[in-house]
Amino acid sequence: MNASPAPEARPHVALFDLDGTLTWRDTLMPFLAGYALRHPARLLRFWRLAPALVEYAARGRDRGRLKSRIIRAVMGGDCRAKIDAWADSFVRNLGPHHVFRPAALAALEAHRAAGDHLVLLSASPDLYVPLIGRLLGFERTLCTELRWRGDRLDGALQGPNRRGEEKLRCLESLRTQYPGTPIVAYGNSGSDLAHLRRADHAVLVNGNSAARRAAAKAGIPVADWT
Repeated sequence: MNASPAPEARPHVALFDLDGTLTWRDTLMPFLAGYALRHPARLLRFWRLAPALVEYAARGRDRGRLKSRIIRAVMGGDCRAKIDAWADSFVRNLGPHHVFRPAALAALEAHRAAGDHLVLLSASPDLYVPLIGRLLGFERTLCTELRWRGDRLDGALQGPNRRGEEKLRCLESLRTQYPGTPIVAYGNSGSDLAHLRRADHAVLVNGNSAARRAAAKAGIPVADWT
C-alpha cells in the first residue's frame, strides 16, 4: 500500500520517528557499543548494567532511567570533545541503505518535494540524533536530552524520555508552533500510537503484530517500509 497519505495543496508537518521507522533497527546500542570498543577501558564499567537491568524489571520498567544508566556506564564523565568526535564519526558512517530504509528515505524526500516541514522525533539521545537530523535535512529535531556538568557528560535525563505520551506532548506543541498546519506522523511501535492517534494523518510502519492490531482498531493505516 502507499505509505504516505494523499497529499494536499497546503504544506504539512511531516513527523518521523527514527529507530525502526527511518532505520532498520535501533541506533543507540550500536552508538554505545562503538564508543566502548574505541575506549576499551569503559568495558570495565559494564558490571553496572546488571543491577540496572534488575531495577528495570523490578521497579516499573522505567525506560528513561534504564537508558540513562546504560549511557552513564559507557561514557559518563567523559568530555564533550571525545563524545562529539565519536558521534561525528558514527553518523558519517551511517550508510544510506545499510542503516536507513530506502522506502523511508523515499517518503522523506516526497514530503521535502511537497514543501512540508520535516521534524524528527526520537526517544534516542541528543548525543547524536541531531546530527542524524542534519544529515537527512530535517528542519527540526526533537529527542531525549541528557545532562552535562560543564564539559563532562553526567548522563542523567535533562528532560523527559521522548517516548509514548511524551511524543504526544511534542505533537501538541508542534500544533502551536505551526498553527493550522496538518500533521502527518510516522512511527513503528505500540508506544508511538499515542501520538499517531492525534495526528491529522498517520501511518504505522514496520510494526509488530500487537502494534498492527492496535493501529487497526484506531483506524491507522499500516505499511511495510523496506
